[in-house]
This record gives sequence, structure tokens and C-alpha cells, in this order.
Amino acid sequence: MRVGQFFLLIPVVLSQYVYSQDQRYSFTENKMGSPFSIVLFDRDSVHASFLAKKSFARVDSLVRIFSDYRNDSELNQLCRSAGTGRWFHCSPALFELMVLSYVAFKKSKHMFDVTVGPVTHAWRKARKENIFLASDSVKSKLKLKGFDKVQFDQATHSILLKQKGMQIDFGGIAQGYIAQQVINFLKSEGIKNALVNVSGDIVCIGKPIDKKGWTVAINYPESETELLSKTLTLTNCAVTTSGDVYQFIIHHEKKYSHIVDPKTGYGITSQRNVTVIAPDGTLADWLTKACSILPTRQAKKLADSLHAYLLIVELKKGKLIFHSSKNFAQHWTSDSNPQL
Repeated sequence: MRVGQFFLLIPVVLSQYVYSQDQRYSFTENKMGSPFSIVLFDRDSVHASFLAKKSFARVDSLVRIFSDYRNDSELNQLCRSAGTGRWFHCSPALFELMVLSYVAFKKSKHMFDVTVGPVTHAWRKARKENIFLASDSVKSKLKLKGFDKVQFDQATHSILLKQKGMQIDFGGIAQGYIAQQVINFLKSEGIKNALVNVSGDIVCIGKPIDKKGWTVAINYPESETELLSKTLTLTNCAVTTSGDVYQFIIHHEKKYSHIVDPKTGYGITSQRNVTVIAPDGTLADWLTKACSILPTRQAKKLADSLHAYLLIVELKKGKLIFHSSKNFAQHWTSDSNPQL
């Protein structure tokens, strides 16, 4: 799992006022290869630091479960059981994320598929070595994917991967899940206003003191630093943007994103950013990936069905084209909205 692939949202926290006993505290540590930030309002620095320490410890424990970069992770242990006929007993977190991934697979009409790991891992290596995979190689990897090769035992929290060589890739869902878990912990500790940013997967509760909400900026398509003229004002929700500004490969002058279409095995080639505002971080994370692959009309229909808000910003011939689902515009902060 590579955190840092989807760093396309920049939170802008503007309030530093003191209200009653609450003050703003900010903490950042390097997790999963990129900054992991927590902003919270609390009564004193000692308690805030304690909560941050506990939060980061929770992150570390989840990374040890979900990472496919760690040989000793629970996920890689599950993958090594593939094709052995042996049921693998999962921790509650691993079993839950596998179930959530299956739900996402079904709701997205198979456009979000964590079993495509053999393909995404091959492309990860190819990007690092700057080579383009041959079609025969892609086809052979595609034969290893499929939730029809996965069995769940709810009673024992066990999973059977039927085919040897299967690999699970949580790269499009785990960041949002982890961010949501941290926010859930902070809420359980009585924190009412907080924001967690996992390299662009953002989950927030409440709002900064004396503000209407948390202010979040969205990157211009194909740009690491240029931002859209509008910003979002959010509270009690999650937001994620996906694009190809950081992870891609160019072949015959065509840019292929790291977001792989599970049907073709190749990265998508459209120059667009997809932003999703959703009730929780897990949904926001995987939905951006599915909506990046789906045609615009189907993506909007899917977002509406899940009570999420969708914005697609395309760059065509140097011009920005905006597509949005119902009510997305209500989150823009200024009056001069793009034409949605």
C-alpha cells in the first residue's frame, strides 16, 4: 500500500482562536512514506499530545495489517495462503476491510477491485523501471483476479483465496479507512472538532472555532501546486481527490495513470481529477477510484446512490470542463463558482 499516491487535496485550516478552553493543536508524523497530519481542538496541550500519540500508534498497527510493502504484514500473510486450500483467520480490521472492499466491488459494478493486485503490483514495478508491460503479461496477471476466487467465513472471520498467485491491493481504500479510524478514536475521546489528512484522504468532524467549516483546496488537473480558484467548506464528512499527477507512465506519448481499469489491466488515460465528498473516509477513498474509471454519467449516478457528492474536472485542449453530481456546488465557498 503506497500512501502518497493521491495527494491531491490540500487542507487549509485558518482558525487559531481560543474558544472557552479549546485551542488548536496540530501534529504531523511520517507514515507510509508521506506526511500524516492531525489537527484537533482540545482543552490543553498535554491531553492533545496524548491523543495524537495514541492516534499514530493506531495508524502503525493498521499499517502492519494492510501494507503490501511489508513482508510481515497480515495482508501479505493472507496472500501467501492463496492456492493452498487453507482458510486464513483474519484480525477484525483485515476481515472488515476485505468485506468493505467486496461491497465496493459490487456497488461499483466491478470498477473497484482489490483483487487486481497482481496487475497493479506489476505496473508498480514497471513504473519504477520505466518499462511498459507487454499485453501478454497484462493478460496473464488479469487471470489471477476476481472475487469469485474469494470465500468469506463470517462466523470465524476467515478468508480463503482459491487461486495461487492472487494478491490483494488495498491502495485505493486503506488510506480512507485509516483516516476514518483515527477520527472515530478522537470522537470516542470527546474531541468534537478535528481533521485528519492521510496524504490527501481527509476526514473531519466539527469545524475550526469561529468558522463555518474546514477549508479544503483542490488541485488543478495535471498540476502539483496550482489550485482551483474555488475552495470547499466541509464539516462532519470525508473528501478525497484522485488523479495522475504523481503516479503514471508514458508510452507512445500517452500518459497512463496508476489507477488501473480492472477490466483492461491498463491505467486510465483521461486527464481529469475526481473529487468525492462522502459520509466516511472509506467510501470517499474507493469511490474516487471507481468514478475515475466509470463514464461521467455512470459515475454521477453511482455517487448519488451512495449519498456522496462528486466533482469531475477535466482538462481538454487547455480548458477546464466541470461535471458534478447533485448539490456538490453547495460546498463551494465563494459566489463565483465554476459552471457545474
